[in-house]
Amino acid sequence: MDIYRIEGIKAVEQELEKNLRDIDFWKKYLEKKNVEYGYYEYNKYIIVAQKENKELSLFENSEDGYKLITKEKMIIGENLGDKFLEGDKRTPEGSYDLVQKRVGLDQFYGPFALVTSYPNSFDKSLNKKGHGIWIHGMPLDGERENYTQGCLALDNDRLKVLDSNINLNKTVLITSHDELKKTTKEDIALILSSIYKWKDAWKYSNINEYLSFYSRDFKRADRTDFNTFSAQKRQIFAKNEDKTINLFNIDISPYPNSLNKNMYRILMDEEYTSPSVKFYGKKELFVEIANNQLQILTED
Repeated sequence: MDIYRIEGIKAVEQELEKNLRDIDFWKKYLEKKNVEYGYYEYNKYIIVAQKENKELSLFENSEDGYKLITKEKMIIGENLGDKFLEGDKRTPEGSYDLVQKRVGLDQFYGPFALVTSYPNSFDKSLNKKGHGIWIHGMPLDGERENYTQGCLALDNDRLKVLDSNINLNKTVLITSHDELKKTTKEDIALILSSIYKWKDAWKYSNINEYLSFYSRDFKRADRTDFNTFSAQKRQIFAKNEDKTINLFNIDISPYPNSLNKNMYRILMDEEYTSPSVKFYGKKELFVEIANNQLQILTED
């Protein structure tokens, strides 16, 4: 109140931004929150598929933590390991959205299929190939082999149970090779504070601080590397335009991967306004935590 009374609303905004950049603020904020499967302001349902034990679990995210709704046996791709090539018969590892429910398919896939967002931006940055990774059912007529081409398959009645307990637009699928490593509050606090430091460096055209959040191994989905990205951003930041950047509905998912990195996928709504650009939509970051720092590997 004193800051507002003496210095005005702009000074209050700057004080609040300072708190959002403070990791201790976020540690206190997260004290009573359960983040073992990630941090979600928008998504409500988390599907965890563990390939090694061929088990799929659905959790509902609520103020009281994660509630297990159902746990099912599944079949997966014929071959072990992460998916890299079209036709390699492997099930991908990572974090994905469910983007569509498809009906009227060949009876081999059961009553319907839930389409995943594989390949996502990070997959494309690694030049991974393939498409059409679904959660689907079993043949309506006849038997099938005990593996898929890379999809996740459930018994038809269990697929219907899964579908009836989710909102397709508020569900994240996390696929891991073995037991999913639980997310820590320390990691989430570091990510949240880093997001706001990154956002403010962007807002105030502090190019060196902004680029410090990017890994030198950074690549976009189109394979643009860090040097090209850096040169583009230096040109844009040199204009020093006044910008308004708001980030909200922040979801942070653990990102299992075959690179042995401590990775997370961040998906959030971005509202960006400058004299030359107006944008409202989704912002997606794939980040690594290494040496107690957030490094952006891919951005979309």
